[in-house]
Amino acid sequence: MSHRHVARSIIMQALFELDFNGFDETRADAALEHCLGEFSAGIDDPTFIKETTKNVVNKRKVLDEIIEKAAPDWPIEKISVVDRNILRLGLYELLFGDREHVPPKVAINEAIELGKAFGGEKSGPFINGVLGAIYKEIGEPGKEQVSKKKKPHVALDPSQYPVEIKGGAVVFSKDEAGTVRFAMVHDVFGYWTLSKGGIDAALGEIEGTQAKIKSEIGIDVDILEKIGENEYIAHHPENGPVRKHVLYYLARAEYQPLKLKEERGGLDDVKWFGMEEIADLTMYDDVTQLMAMAVEKIMAM
Repeated sequence: MSHRHVARSIIMQALFELDFNGFDETRADAALEHCLGEFSAGIDDPTFIKETTKNVVNKRKVLDEIIEKAAPDWPIEKISVVDRNILRLGLYELLFGDREHVPPKVAINEAIELGKAFGGEKSGPFINGVLGAIYKEIGEPGKEQVSKKKKPHVALDPSQYPVEIKGGAVVFSKDEAGTVRFAMVHDVFGYWTLSKGGIDAALGEIEGTQAKIKSEIGIDVDILEKIGENEYIAHHPENGPVRKHVLYYLARAEYQPLKLKEERGGLDDVKWFGMEEIADLTMYDDVTQLMAMAVEKIMAM
């Protein structure tokens, strides 16, 4: 076992001890010193351990927001203490670590191995699913770096996974003067995106999407038509892989104040934008395509 892997296990155990006792950040140094005293045999220089632990603790809130964005159906407090602290460490290394020494795929693989060693039967797949989703969100840096020791991947049939339906919309307003504005939400990855979320099956796809948008940004919308859909695989810590099928609509609303809900699942802002401002926003590729389609349809109205 490499010294760096042992170091990560010490960091994880220090984070676990800190979290188990209420995550009082003033006790971080004491928790780390305790774990170093218990488990640091063979570690000559604890600098990496101390610096990484300090940085994870300092960035815990933003790390937790990103984890909740990647696993929106599993609030951070419901993730097991072991898994959430492995995710915090893995995510810190993935986003803020030195990629020359710890490539993104190494950060993910190390977190998975910690999950296998310290977590439950489903910890590894869950950690892989969450960090893998974030890795894709940030553009898969270092994707071309393939490990020579990489084991062949045995693909599972996604059609066998349970399906969850989500709804989202390009929300716009258009006044009597023809001025068009779009209501968009900002996520913790730095992107402006569309309001969306899980649909209440009892309401159906249209009413469920309307209800979700009102819950998230505080306004009523009128669904006009469906403009797209996509699907991705998410990993639930207890139920395993789930197919998330997202339906996207064009929805009209009155131009009025927006209010982001308190439990915002990785979102940190909501705002109206004029037609001329949209091109300058940082958006995901699929959102850009949906916005372009929406603009074309709105201009034809």
